[in-house]
Amino acid sequence: MKKFLSLLLALTLALSLAACGTSNTPAASGSGSASGDDAEPITLVVFAAASMTETLTEIAGNYKTVAPNVTLCFNFDSSGKLLTQIEEGALCDLFISAAPKQMNALDGSLKDDAGKNPNGQDMLLEGSRLNLLENKVTLAVPEGNPKGIESFDQLADLLQNGEVMLAIGNSNVPVGQYTQKIFAFYGIDEAAITDKLTYGNNVKEVTTQVTEAAADCGIIYATDAFSAGLTVVDSATAEMCGQVIYPAAVLKDGQTEAAQAFLDYLQTEEAMAVFRSVGFSPAN
Repeated sequence: MKKFLSLLLALTLALSLAACGTSNTPAASGSGSASGDDAEPITLVVFAAASMTETLTEIAGNYKTVAPNVTLCFNFDSSGKLLTQIEEGALCDLFISAAPKQMNALDGSLKDDAGKNPNGQDMLLEGSRLNLLENKVTLAVPEGNPKGIESFDQLADLLQNGEVMLAIGNSNVPVGQYTQKIFAFYGIDEAAITDKLTYGNNVKEVTTQVTEAAADCGIIYATDAFSAGLTVVDSATAEMCGQVIYPAAVLKDGQTEAAQAFLDYLQTEEAMAVFRSVGFSPAN
C-alpha cells in the first residue's frame, strides 16, 4: 500500500508539473539564465508552504516583467508533505517552508554528534539558504464570532471546559506544531480534548473550517486570516510558540541559477511589498 501511495503521489506531481510545461529529464536541471528577452525559456518549480499561495501567485505575475523567459510552476501544500515529496525524488528547484524543521531535514550543513545530517540528506545548494519571512500565529473566528472568543487565555479555559470547537493543523504540519507549543504553554492536554478539536492537513484546510463556521475558532497564520477575510482576536507571542520563520533555499540538483535569481527577487522591496500587504514581514 505504501509503495502504491508513493507511486500515486509521483504520478500526481508529474501531471501537475507537465501542466506547467516543465520536463522531468536531467537536461531540465541545468543552471540556465533567469532573465533577458532572448534568454532560453525556463520553467522553475517552486515548492512553497500553503500559506504563501496568494502572495506567490501575485508575485509570479510581477516577476514576468523581470524575467519574461521564466515560467513559475508552484506546488503549494503543507511543508511536511512538500518535504516528503522532495525526499521521494519530486522535481523541485526552490523550497520555501513554513518552519525551519522541514528545511533542516534537507540541509547537509547541519550535523549531529556523528557528523551527519540527522535525516541523512544533503540537498540544498551551499550558501543559498536564508530566513525569508516571518509570520504570526493567530486565533481567528468565523463571521460574527458567535462564541464571543476574545483571546488565547480565554480559549484555554473554554477548551478545558469543553465549551468550544477548535480547528487546528495536524501534528506533522508547521501550523499544527506551533499549536502544540501553545497547548504546552497553557498546560492543555490535547488527548483530553480531542472531541473538541477538528484537524486540517494544511493551514488552508484549517482556515476553510473557520470560514465555514465548522469550528468556533481556529489557530492559523495571520496571512491566511487576512486572505480569507477572517477576524483575528489574538496573536501568539514568541514566548508561546516561538518565532514563525519561513526559510528558503535552492535545491542543488535543480536549475540553480534561475532558482537563485528568483530567490534574490523575493528579497527585493517590490516582492516584500506584496508579502507585507497580507501580514508577512522580512525575517530578522
